[in-house]
Amino acid sequence: MVEERPERRLAAILAADVVGYSRLMERDEAGTVATLKARRKEVLEPLVARHQGRIFKVTGDGMLVEFRSAVNAVQCAIDLQHGMAAADGDLPETRRIALRIGGNLGDVMVEGGDLYGDGVNVAARLEGLAEPGGVLVSGTTFDHVRNKIHAGFEDIGVQSLKNKAEPVRTYRVVGMSKTAAAAPQSVHANPSIAVLPFINMSGDPDQQYFSDGITDDIITELSHFRELFVIARNSSFRYRDKANDLSRIGRELGVQYIVEGSIRTSLRRVRITAGVVDIATGNQLWTERYDRDVQDIFAVQDEVAQSIAATVEGRVAASGAQRSRRKPTHDLVAYDYFLRGRECLERYDTVAAAALFRRAIELDPEFARAHALLSQATIMIYNMDLRPEMLRDGLALARRAVSLDESDPLSHMALGFAYTIARQFDLAGLHMDRAIELNPANLRIASERAVWLAFVGRPEDALRLLDANLKRDPFPPQFFWASRGFALFACRRYEESIQAFGRVARPNLWHCFYLASAHAHLGLTDQARSYVRELLRMQPAFTLGQVGSIETFQDPAGLDHLLEDLRKAGLPE
Repeated sequence: MVEERPERRLAAILAADVVGYSRLMERDEAGTVATLKARRKEVLEPLVARHQGRIFKVTGDGMLVEFRSAVNAVQCAIDLQHGMAAADGDLPETRRIALRIGGNLGDVMVEGGDLYGDGVNVAARLEGLAEPGGVLVSGTTFDHVRNKIHAGFEDIGVQSLKNKAEPVRTYRVVGMSKTAAAAPQSVHANPSIAVLPFINMSGDPDQQYFSDGITDDIITELSHFRELFVIARNSSFRYRDKANDLSRIGRELGVQYIVEGSIRTSLRRVRITAGVVDIATGNQLWTERYDRDVQDIFAVQDEVAQSIAATVEGRVAASGAQRSRRKPTHDLVAYDYFLRGRECLERYDTVAAAALFRRAIELDPEFARAHALLSQATIMIYNMDLRPEMLRDGLALARRAVSLDESDPLSHMALGFAYTIARQFDLAGLHMDRAIELNPANLRIASERAVWLAFVGRPEDALRLLDANLKRDPFPPQFFWASRGFALFACRRYEESIQAFGRVARPNLWHCFYLASAHAHLGLTDQARSYVRELLRMQPAFTLGQVGSIETFQDPAGLDHLLEDLRKAGLPE
């Protein structure tokens, strides 16, 4: 007898469901059912037909759709989110119908008109991770649609999906400007502003870091004006090297004003152009060009920040600005080394970062921020090798940074971080609070303070702090998700912790042992052991004892539950 094999084919699958379906039904069952039927007939079915798709399963609050083309599938998902947002119109928030959508290109099994298998399962799991009004797609889908869709894609790392042994590379579709549910709204009480990365006009791509550094410092200077709500660096920098539609960016970031500009440097001169655009009207409110000696770069940054603030606010009283008027350094070469070191630290290349910060300090021994970030790099190296002298050096560097500039928020953050690792929790809290007070707009400071809160047994407070900062930085950097993953782990919310850590594209040692522990706690032994193997690949001699030395929980029970699950995952004693 010949065994009948199931029919298989490659298909692009979309999975979608209604956000808050149970809540909507509880509030107005008849109205919700009628609205969903109307949306299916007027929005969903015409779009699926237009993109040559086939709905093969419908539930009360969701559906599965098959496409022969990944491009058609993703474009349909984008158009569907646009259509749903437009159909909501002026409906009150409590009656709006928002969708989450997941997409995958994979192998499926065919049985009658139904489809089964990994191709469907991955789409369904990604839909569960998507944000309201958002679309998540797998790496296989992205590989087929990149450069073929008029939207952007943000790599949010590998995601561990339920009942799937191997994690899945995942991308968030961004730039869906018509999708009101996916875009932050301008609800800030103060004037809101985003500074786009200044364009490097020097002709040397290797000088991009310099333009980025100047932009970052202007963002920092603007953040000292309490009258302004300033979008954080990471969300602004998502738009670097792209043809920018300022109106779309304003809607996506939820701001009223956009700052854009360019920088051209030579051996002796620097030219900075900057302008402010009102998103509502498209009018340029202010523009200026600065031609100065390259040594005057910091004075120019100060002028640009003050001019922008005065333009947007109308007028900003000097007493209200609460600015320290400090300069990072008077040595441009030292500043150059500092910028290079900061870039390395963002990539977790701590050894290279430390060398660059040391060079900056050699050139300017009173450069507070260089001392601060060298302290942070040194403590991070200590966490890998546990040499006691590294912890001592890190503490000394952070204390020196604060003594050089008591009003520098990064210096207080570095000292708070060092005191946390040294288990001096009360001192750590004092400096973390001071750093937040000096610059409430800095997401790195908020993330480090959240880690301290979780270590001292206040993980719910840590989550509230991080969630509040999402308004300022709607597209946060990877270190934010690592801090959030840690806080969720401390709250014993393991599945959510895995999802947060999964947004880190290149997990380091610290990420791996929390991912291993969370998977082990959920009984996902194979995945837990895979993270332990990755951890041991990075640090072959790593042990449970080292975890106990690194993780500074004030309550020993916090460490015990981490170690218990790491033991299950196979990390040696």
